[in-house]
This record gives sequence, structure tokens and C-alpha cells, in this order.
Amino acid sequence: MSADPPSRRAEHAADTRAALVDAARGLFAERGFAATGTEDIVAAARVTRGALYHHFRDKTALFRAVLEQVRNEYAEALINDQLPRAVEGSPLDQIRAGFAAFLDACLTSGDFHRIVLVEGPIVFGQDSWDALAEGHGLALLGDWLRRAADTGEIAAVPVEPLARVLVAALTEASLIIVRSPEPAAARAEVGVVLDRLIQGLSSS
Repeated sequence: MSADPPSRRAEHAADTRAALVDAARGLFAERGFAATGTEDIVAAARVTRGALYHHFRDKTALFRAVLEQVRNEYAEALINDQLPRAVEGSPLDQIRAGFAAFLDACLTSGDFHRIVLVEGPIVFGQDSWDALAEGHGLALLGDWLRRAADTGEIAAVPVEPLARVLVAALTEASLIIVRSPEPAAARAEVGVVLDRLIQGLSSS
């Protein structure tokens, strides 16, 4: 009997990798990174340990793949679904809506909250937040700020440094929420602070 053609082998490999990521995602969201063993992941995915190490160097590499999947899903939903429905108004209004949507996500109990906001910084430290900002937030925020400057809504300032400062403030705000014993109250407080910060950019 002839061996499977390359296309069939590639499809099988992709299915195996997807099964590992899906199984790991559920376990990381439920238990966290430290409490999830590789034996639990391969059992849930119904693959061998060898298959796991064929696709991922170790559990941390698998967690990174899960983190990126969840992060990308959230960013796509935010940009393509939540913001278009929530935003009507000036570029500064769009920035406020974007910040509010992100802060609200910090209150949820889903995959984004546990894997990206809680476990990500534990496993990868500041790199987790930097990747989130670099991959999604900075470009979008930069576009909003440029439009605000072009329309005279904010004073002309260097956009890239301003975007990085605002993202740093948003990152710190999200950490305050996630680490607070009263997240809803913390979200309200940091929301007021960030809104005041954004208002301070107005040229009027």
C-alpha cells in the first residue's frame, strides 16, 4: 500500500495541531498554565505526547499559540464587530469607545480574560502586553490619532510616541482591573481616569 500523499499528511498534521491548540485552550482557560500538565493536554486532544512535541517545543510554546489565537479572535471581534456598532462621532469618540470596550473585556470571565489578561503576563511578563499592543492596538490607535490631528480635534503632536503612551496607560488600567478584589469598581475608576486623559488631548 502506498504512503499517504503530501497533501493528506499536511492535512493530518494541521488537524493534529488544531486539536492540541483547542484542547490546551480549554484547559488553560479552566485551570491556568501552571496547573495544566502536558499529559492532560494530549489526553484531551486524543493524540500522543510525541505528536505534541512534534508541533510544539514545550508547553510554553503551545501556550503561546493559544494566547495568539485568543488575542487575534478578540482583536478581530473588537475591530469588526464591537467598534462599528458602538462608535459614531469624532476620532476621539472612537478612541474612548475602543478603550471602554477593552476595559469591559477585562471584566469578563471568558478565554480572553483568563488566558490573555491573567495567564499571559504570568508566563511571558511584559512581552505579552507588548505583543498585544504591537500586533493590534498601536496601528489602530495611531490611525485614530492621525485623523484627530488632521481635523484639528487634537493639537499636532508626534503620533507614534503619543500612541505608545496611551497604550501604556491602557495596559496599566487593565492590570489594575484584573488584580483588584473589586474589578467592577476598579473598572469604573480607571475608566474615569482614561477618559479625562483623552479629553486632555482636545484642542478645544
